[in-house]
Amino acid sequence: MKRLSVLPQQCLLLMTCLLMALEAVPIDIDKTKVKAEGHVEGEKVENPDTGLYYDEYLRQVIDVLETDKHFREKLQTADIEEIKSGKLSRELDLVSHHVRTRLDELKRQEVARLRMLIKAKMDSVQDTGIDHQALLKQFEHLNHQNPDTFEPKDLDMLIKAATSDLENYDKTRHEEFKKYEMMKEHERREYLKTLDEEKRKKEESKFEEMKKKHGDHPKVHHPGSKDQLKEVWEEADGLDPNEFDPKTFFKLHDVNNDGFLDEQELEALFTKELEKVYDPKNEEDDMVEMEEERLRMREHVMNEVDINKDRLVTLDEFLRATEKKEFLEPDSWETLDQQQLFTEDELKEFENHISQQEDELRKKAEELQKQKEELQRQHDQLQAQKQELQQVVKQMEQKKLQQGSPPAGPGGELKIQPPAEHKAADAAQHPAGGDQPLPPGHVQEAAVRTDPVHP
Repeated sequence: MKRLSVLPQQCLLLMTCLLMALEAVPIDIDKTKVKAEGHVEGEKVENPDTGLYYDEYLRQVIDVLETDKHFREKLQTADIEEIKSGKLSRELDLVSHHVRTRLDELKRQEVARLRMLIKAKMDSVQDTGIDHQALLKQFEHLNHQNPDTFEPKDLDMLIKAATSDLENYDKTRHEEFKKYEMMKEHERREYLKTLDEEKRKKEESKFEEMKKKHGDHPKVHHPGSKDQLKEVWEEADGLDPNEFDPKTFFKLHDVNNDGFLDEQELEALFTKELEKVYDPKNEEDDMVEMEEERLRMREHVMNEVDINKDRLVTLDEFLRATEKKEFLEPDSWETLDQQQLFTEDELKEFENHISQQEDELRKKAEELQKQKEELQRQHDQLQAQKQELQQVVKQMEQKKLQQGSPPAGPGGELKIQPPAEHKAADAAQHPAGGDQPLPPGHVQEAAVRTDPVHP
């Protein structure tokens, strides 16, 4: 029985057809160049990010489940339909207590993470009174009604969510690429509008020249055809093209030795073809377009070879494909530069959408500017009021000093001196023998008279 390792490539049979799609993320590495290193038994393969927002949670659940001997054995014998139907999820009741405890912990952490995301989103729009439980319904990869324990339903939901999301991954990529191309054309046309007639003609001439230069490349072999695979066999693998053997080729490019050619391993086979058309050093070659071309090639081969549509090519499927007429005598392959990526109507609709977005952003900017001006006005008004109050307090202090009243403190309170300080101040201001009146109860000694006293 073949060993099943932790995630994508080998674990692409695990949960969700995880298999099916964990490999959907393209890579730039040509695996054929690292074949000599081989795959060490028991070594954990580094896997790419799936692009799902719950990618880490998905991987952690898989890692934990694979530590359970019973579940691992069931997984090795399960087929794609058993995984997708939820039959495998029921095996969760039989895993060890330690595994269930760890899964419970992972789910609580994921629920806490989602709640933090919700709170951050709500805080950004200054919303209050958040109902986390209601908002958790938008996340379909776990059972939000039970946030504390990981149950069979959670595994079933995780499998179905990942399967659905990853099956739509390629479609989303195609849509994003189309928008990218329309934006390029939109910006080019907008730039031309800023030029005078002479410069505009030069720019148009340069554009056509670059298109022609990009299209001037060697013939691109049909992906998955004998000619294309033999070229990899000869140039990447360094083997004699006259000794090409499909079975040996399959095993040579099954880099992780799991018995399948997954989507990454297939995409690596197209590197030589792509290098004929795209060079990062050339101004006319767009590397974003190269990745779209790689995706198209991989999809085409999967549609032709992958009989059971599990996004994995077995040795049997591969050998059957080499027996078809299309393998020996394929049709010519049209690259992206030979196709119309969008129509004028689609571009016009896209530009209208951009214009609407720009108008909305402009309105928001104007509103923010008005709010800023209003806040500045209120600030200036408060500053003026503060200065007026300070001036009034200062005038009141001056007036009190003129009237002999105690000065006022910073807050307008009267400064009353303690009795001892008051007495000392009086003694300093009115020394004995002066003409000032004596305090009550004080008897002044009789002055010595120098004039005669009459009886």
